[in-house]
Amino acid sequence: MNTFSNIKELFSALKKEENLLSEMFKKRKSINYKYEYALDLVENNDNRIQYLLNRAVIRQNGSNLEINDLFLQFFEQVLDANEEINVSYINESLEKITQNIQYYLNEANEQRKYNYLRTVKTTLRNIGNITLRNVVDLKRNVDNTFKNEPNYKNKKAKLINLDTKRKDIAKLIEQTEKLVSEREVTFFTTATDEELSRIIVQLKMQLGKCTHNLIEIERQIIDFLNQIQYQSSVIEKLRQIKYLKDQYILETSTDIKTVLANNNSVIFEPNPQYSLKLSLEYLQANEDAFASIKKIAKRVKAGVKLQRPVADKISDEYLETQIEEEIQINLEEVKNGFMASGYALFDFVLHYNFTKEVSFDEKITIYCQLISQYEHLFEITEKFQEKENIDFAIVYPK
Repeated sequence: MNTFSNIKELFSALKKEENLLSEMFKKRKSINYKYEYALDLVENNDNRIQYLLNRAVIRQNGSNLEINDLFLQFFEQVLDANEEINVSYINESLEKITQNIQYYLNEANEQRKYNYLRTVKTTLRNIGNITLRNVVDLKRNVDNTFKNEPNYKNKKAKLINLDTKRKDIAKLIEQTEKLVSEREVTFFTTATDEELSRIIVQLKMQLGKCTHNLIEIERQIIDFLNQIQYQSSVIEKLRQIKYLKDQYILETSTDIKTVLANNNSVIFEPNPQYSLKLSLEYLQANEDAFASIKKIAKRVKAGVKLQRPVADKISDEYLETQIEEEIQINLEEVKNGFMASGYALFDFVLHYNFTKEVSFDEKITIYCQLISQYEHLFEITEKFQEKENIDFAIVYPK
């Protein structure tokens, strides 16, 4: 089996065959992906499929193709589409942290101590993320099992196994909290690292969220198991009734007539509907509500004449026309005067006779606007002058 020589080659292969891998990933559970299906997505070029087969990106099972388990697991974890609950990883991570803490405390070299510390921080961060993802996967699996598993015995067995997984995750959360808060107090006290403190705070928040979700999952599993038990007993009774009915001994062997006569269930009656009272503000302001009220009034034939309240007359002072004049500076006119003057731009703007009173700060703004809009017409030199503690470039017309 060939392998990728570097990560660039790997990314290039995944990018080139993204259509094929994307299609195979989407249909990984629904159908067996035929070899001829893959040929359609690689332009009938068999060499491209063989390239992926030789590098174990995909594998062939008879006439079917499958994504290799390593790549499939990677895609599912990155895309958060994984359904497997992996508690062994958390347990291994706890052991890894304990070992690296011991190495850190035994080490005198600062560089090697930092490497052990970095491993601890990375593992703690991964524990929080993996635990949270396992809880999410556990909840999704519980829902899918109860809703989609057709076999009652398998449904019950799967829910019991998922409850075992829940207990395992809860134990690992407890062990992680003890590791951080009790077992390795010396390490977390001596390893004064700001990033480590942030990671521990984030980890505790994630574990707390996981604990609350596990409590809800436990309640849900118990509820689902009770529903399965109830449904199983109902189905069993229905089977017995059907057997007696098929043997024509239902009425003679049971008291079904008496039971039905004494049963006053109203399960076949429609659910009661209660009217919703609308607020007066809504009825007064909404056009649709007012139209509905008029229709109801016509149907009831009430003698009350409905009329929308009329607003007061608008005051004349709101209708008076007010004119506000503002004198605008014509930059085009200022530019034309500068092009004909031969002076430096800032001196020209400083002494220009504007149609209104212009402050020194406003003249600076006009100077910058002229350069910004007409840069192609100006010659901006490398010389500078100072005016009121402001340096400005000397600009001449071209």
